[in-house]
Formats: sequence, structure tokens, C-alpha cells
Amino acid sequence: MPTMADVARGAGVSVATVSHVLNGTRPVLPHTRQAVLDAVERLGYTPNGLARSLVTSRTRSIGLAVSAVSNPYFTEILQGVEARALEHGYSLLIADPHDDPAHERTVVQLLHERRVDGVIVAASAQPRELVAYLTRHGVPTVFLDRLVGTGPDAGRGTPGFDQVCADSAEPTALLVTHLAGLGHRRIGLVAGLPGLSTTAERITGYRHGLAAAGLPHDERLVVHGDSAADGAQRATAALLSLAVPPTALITANNAMTIGALRALRAHGLSVPHDMALCCFDDFDWADLFSPGLTAIAQPGRDLGSRAVQLLLERLAAPERPARTVRLPCAFVHRTSCGCPPQPERGTDP
Repeated sequence: MPTMADVARGAGVSVATVSHVLNGTRPVLPHTRQAVLDAVERLGYTPNGLARSLVTSRTRSIGLAVSAVSNPYFTEILQGVEARALEHGYSLLIADPHDDPAHERTVVQLLHERRVDGVIVAASAQPRELVAYLTRHGVPTVFLDRLVGTGPDAGRGTPGFDQVCADSAEPTALLVTHLAGLGHRRIGLVAGLPGLSTTAERITGYRHGLAAAGLPHDERLVVHGDSAADGAQRATAALLSLAVPPTALITANNAMTIGALRALRAHGLSVPHDMALCCFDDFDWADLFSPGLTAIAQPGRDLGSRAVQLLLERLAAPERPARTVRLPCAFVHRTSCGCPPQPERGTDP
């Protein structure tokens, strides 16, 4: 089996230079780096990850705790995490906390015990025990999508922890003003799981949108679908049972959009003729629905990629101040809101 010394001889460089190329510990001239990589390929050299971790105290692995199985939105984020991690030579260990605070704490501890260099976590609505564990053990951590911290500290970053998320309030306000501009005066919101920062921010955006449109805020028009299809189906049915039901709905994530559509169908209502619908979260098949879903598209892959970058920067500079990064969303205009089909790009309206 070829060794690092064999690679060094084959490339005409020192063993230290080979180590710098393979571990990324120091810049190397491009032609020297290529010579090392060519020798690695030619000799079939495979780095000993275990030995390297013993020397560097790093495993070049990242733990990712997101509810990817139960929440399709996180699948796109996972793709972004994986691509950026592999780009930097890191492997990925994945666990699904199922949005359960106790299970969340357990799976993150298991990732930590497997000596990952750091973790990326989409926190539950009650992450206090998780934060205490991460703080106590000094685990390099990036909170993803859901911010940790409440009150005046919300969104500013928990001490020692970086955070990355998409904008939520302003895009939700945009959906409200768009529907109001179409003449709707009673606009319902199927909100997510209470306690999540995304839920709170989208409710705030909903209220800001009503105020901007000059509409009153009616608490009865805000129901919680608990970020799940079944919960949203029940919540939408509750809205439809009001003496004066809404004429338009906003659903606060893609799973709840499915639940709302099921409830509307069960009540014999069609979109957008009987109920206009806008949703937070675009997804691959949203344009295949009839009508196509007007949606806010979150930058899932970019969120995942940026989370890895923040974690790598934290590993390189453990003492730097924590940062919270917000990425913009996009408004995807289709027809479930009641608007006519939009002309294709490059065609006349």
C-alpha cells in the first residue's frame, strides 16, 4: 500500500508539502499541488483518515441534525450542506430529530460522541436542553433555518453559535398585500408550530401586511397547522367553519399547503375560484398543480451551503463573534392567487 512518502517521492516534493495539499493546511503553488494530486492518482494512495484525525484532533466530519424525512423542505437544504462539505473534504453524518426536543438532544449528543468537528442543527421549538448541552461541551455549532433566542436577542445569534436563515417576515407581508391588492379583505393564515422563530416571524409579517393594506387584524383568521399536513388540514377546516370565513389563505410551509388543499377539497371548494391560496415554500412540483401555486421560494441549497461555510469559519477562528446571516427569498407568481397566467419570459404580454 503506497504511503505519503511514496507520493512525495513521486511528485518530487517533501512529505510536508503532500500533507498541506491533502489537508488544506497551507497554500501550495498550483503546479506543485497538481503534481501531488497526479502522484496520488497514479499511485492509488488513500489517506488514512483515522491516523490523520489522531494527529490533527479533527475528523473532517460534520454532524447535520434536520428533520429531512418528515419535512421535504430540508431535503434541498441537505443537498446544499452535502455539496459544500464535500467541496472542502468533509464527510457528513445525518440524524433526524423529528422536531422533538428530547430526541433532538439525544441525536446531537450521538453525533458529538462520534467526534464530528461541529454540528449544523435545525432546532426544535424548545431547544433549551440542546443549547445547554452544546454550550457545556463547547461544540462548534451553526443553527440552520430556525433562529435560537427570544425577545430582544432573537435573530442576533446565541453567544458562541452562528445562525443562518431565510427572510420570513417581509415575504409573508408581500403575500398579504398581493392578495389584498386582488380585493380580498379576509385573509387567513395557517401558521406553523408555535415556538419556532419561523412561525413567529411569518405571523409578524402577516400582521405587517394587513397594516400596510389597511386591513384589520382578526385573531380568528390565524390558526396553527403545527408545520404538518394533518395539522393544517384541521386548521383550515376550522377557518372554513367561521361564520364569515376567509376568501384567501396563506399557508406557512409546503407540508401545510398540502393539508390546506385537502381540507378545501373535502369542503368542495376549488382554488382560486372559491378560495385564493398563496404559500410560503416553493417546491419542485408546485407548478404542476392546477392551478400553479403562487409561492415564496426559499434559497434552500444556499442556506445549506452557507451553514457549512459558517461552521468552517468557526472552526478556523473559534473566538470570533457569533453571526446571524439572513438570505433573501423570491416571489414566484403563478395562478392559485387568482391572477391570470403570467406570460413566459421573452414573450409579449
